[in-house]
Amino acid sequence: MEKIIIALDGHAGCGKSTTAKAVAKELNYVFIDTGAMYRAVTHNFLTNEVDIADINDVNNALSKISLKFVLNPSTGIGEVHVNGQNVEPFIRNMEITSRVSDVAAIKEVRVFCVKEQQTMGKDKGIVMDGRDIGTVVFPNAELKVFMTADVKVRAKRRLKEMESKGVSTSLEDVIADIENRDHIDSTRKESPLKKADDAVVVDTSGLTIAEQVASILKLAKAKIGA
Repeated sequence: MEKIIIALDGHAGCGKSTTAKAVAKELNYVFIDTGAMYRAVTHNFLTNEVDIADINDVNNALSKISLKFVLNPSTGIGEVHVNGQNVEPFIRNMEITSRVSDVAAIKEVRVFCVKEQQTMGKDKGIVMDGRDIGTVVFPNAELKVFMTADVKVRAKRRLKEMESKGVSTSLEDVIADIENRDHIDSTRKESPLKKADDAVVVDTSGLTIAEQVASILKLAKAKIGA
C-alpha cells in the first residue's frame, strides 16, 4: 500500500501531538513532533546562553546541534535527542513554553529545522505536526489538516497536561501564554501559522481525542485507499 505524508498544522493546545501520535500508531507510520524540535533548540539556546538577537551567535549554536528522534521502547514513542542526549524531560516546562515561539520565529532556526524535517520525511509514511508543515515543509503532502479550538478549551487541556507532569501554573497564565503564542506564530515573518489552501479544518473544541483521531484516520484512509 502506497504511503503518504500527513501534515497536521494548527494552534497551540489543539491536541495536535496527541492526535498525531495516535494516527501514526494506527497506520504504522512514523510520528514526528516538530514542536519538540523547536523546544529542543530553545532548551539548547537557554542552556548555552545564546543571544537570540545575535545571528552570529545563533548560527554558531545551530552548527553544533544534531537532532534525532529515538524510540523509547517502554512507551513506543520517539523522543527528541540533542547531540545524543535525551532532552524530552526538560522541554515541556513553562520556561521553554514561554520562549519557544520567539526562537521558532528566527529564520535561521526555521531553515535548520525544516531541512531536518524534510530529510525525515523523504520516504513518506509519516505524520508530522506543527505550524507550517502543509505550507512550507511539505506543501505537496497528500493530506493536510488544520486543527483549531476555542482558546479557553485549549488552555484547560494544556493546564491538565502540565499538572499531570507536576508543573504548577494557573489557567490565566496558560491562556495568556497561548494567546501570546498564537499572535507570534501567526504574525511572524518566517513561515507564519496559516491554513494551507487545500487543508481540511478540524475544530476540536467539542471533540474528544478519540473523535479527533477517528476523523483524521477517516480522511487518511480515503487518501491511501484503505
